[in-house]
Amino acid sequence: MKLVNSNRKIIILGLFVLIGLVFIIRLFTIQIIADRYVLSANNNVLRYITQWPARGLIYDRFGKLLVYNEAAYDLMVTPRQVKTLDTTELCQLIGIEKEDFIERMKKARNYSPYRASLFEAQISRENYGYLEEKIYKFPGFFVQPHPLRKYSFPIAAHTLGYIGEVGPEFILKNTYYRSGDYIGISGIEKSYEELLRGKKGLKIRVVDVFNRDKGSFQNGKYDTTSFSGTDLYSSLDADLQAYGELLMSGKKGSIVAIEPSTGEILCMISSPSYDPNLLVGRARKMNYLKLSEDSVLVPLFNRALMAMYPPGSTFKLVDALVGQQEGVLFPDTRYGCPGGFSLGNGKMVSCHNHWSPLDLRQSIQFSCNTYYCRVFRSIIDKKSFSTTREGFEVWRKHVMSMGFGKKLGVDIPGELNGNIPSSNYYDRYHGKNRWTSMAIISLGIGQGEIGITPVQLANLAALIANRGSYLTPHVIRAIGQKKHLNENYQQNKVSDIDPHYFDIVVAGMHDVVEAGTAASAKIDSIPFCGKTGTAQNPHGKNHSIFVAFAPMNNPKIAISVVVENSGYGATWAAPIASLMIEKYIKRVVKRKDLEQNMINGILLTKSKVVDQ
Repeated sequence: MKLVNSNRKIIILGLFVLIGLVFIIRLFTIQIIADRYVLSANNNVLRYITQWPARGLIYDRFGKLLVYNEAAYDLMVTPRQVKTLDTTELCQLIGIEKEDFIERMKKARNYSPYRASLFEAQISRENYGYLEEKIYKFPGFFVQPHPLRKYSFPIAAHTLGYIGEVGPEFILKNTYYRSGDYIGISGIEKSYEELLRGKKGLKIRVVDVFNRDKGSFQNGKYDTTSFSGTDLYSSLDADLQAYGELLMSGKKGSIVAIEPSTGEILCMISSPSYDPNLLVGRARKMNYLKLSEDSVLVPLFNRALMAMYPPGSTFKLVDALVGQQEGVLFPDTRYGCPGGFSLGNGKMVSCHNHWSPLDLRQSIQFSCNTYYCRVFRSIIDKKSFSTTREGFEVWRKHVMSMGFGKKLGVDIPGELNGNIPSSNYYDRYHGKNRWTSMAIISLGIGQGEIGITPVQLANLAALIANRGSYLTPHVIRAIGQKKHLNENYQQNKVSDIDPHYFDIVVAGMHDVVEAGTAASAKIDSIPFCGKTGTAQNPHGKNHSIFVAFAPMNNPKIAISVVVENSGYGATWAAPIASLMIEKYIKRVVKRKDLEQNMINGILLTKSKVVDQ
């Protein structure tokens, strides 16, 4: 009897297990296998078309259109739907090799056999016409519109930036993007990507066995609408930007111009540059490769934000302000110049010929090295400081309050800090408490370990124009119809220097242009203030540097010009800055001889840069 009961229990238990297995197998079939077939079937008759929004337009400060959209088309592929086709014909239509076809199909299958992905990007309207006639021959392939970025003028490539296909690593971090989407890679396009990109939509279309569109799925019930990106109004003056690029043709360097009262960047030139339309469409990869491989001109490098130079004599303006603030320098302070500043052991910081002694205003006008070596020593060795280190840290704090040694916060990517060396650096180099003001005397004339970016130099000119404060330089002044509300661009950054110390410096800068080291850059109708700089370059000829603002009273423009390997500041940088000031304020340049000399001045040999 017990044996019978035991058998019954086993049989009943077995039935329950069997029923459970049946349910599990059925659920697996319904949820996994059947779903796969449904998905495959749906994808054979349904086409999911992303509706890419029109990317936001970009204008200059006067409403001139700089960046817009043009119709282009992407060839998409759903690998599961691809049947026997004439591979050679398709490759000829889109201009690729058979090996490329195989590689792209492999990539598409790895992404998803059932979902459409990008096969060939940004086909022009002309080529699309040929492809559209024969697309029925290639099941699994279809074409969808995708706006193409275009640039109205061949200018401001580094500032405007460019877009490109989003990479797989970024897709993993941001669920908005899918394979085949485009994203801002550099410049404004990158900084303001979320505003410019808009919002994608989706259309579901029904297709027949011949890959022909038969209309929307369920009358568009599941379609979603795309929304265009936000238009941006930049602070750039397109005419000034183009003029600056013309002046810098055949030269390495940069020009940055800022409106002192707002911090708005009027132009940002990095030379050599390139036509931004080179990085658009199907030729982008080839052109990018050529540009990136040019190790002579390095045209993709944004010198305005990323190049660091010793500022040379332009930095004497900073020491003139710090010396006054620390009470060791006054308008009537005079120092004689015997042709240079002695370092001992027969060594000397040389100086050019000028009459002597000079007071503070004249020291700026004639840019005396000896004067500023002595000013720098008087700051660092001030009696109230117990050590050289203490004096140096006070000096450094004042300098950094003027926007040096740190990022200013410009609203396009790539900006570098520059370098104002720290006490720790000199401790490591010379030994702790084993260095004196004489060991770092070159800092007093803007040499040594100091590294300044061109945008920081332009910001210095704006700070002096404003008598001690500046607004963070930025290139977008309005988003849509609203003024840019970012607090960072609305708040005054105030230096450690009392405003009344700037008057004598401004007067000296005016004398520089009227009858000093930059007298050749004088504009009869515009009184302006400037300072030349000749930055020593251990790798070749010195760099020509000039900072300025104009007019002298109620300034409208502050500017820095750097021309690499070109000699004295008065030779190239000052005349170019002078022409830029005339162009911006007068809108017409009358000094045609000077203009032609600057335009025709070719300081570079031609490299393999892409022809523009």
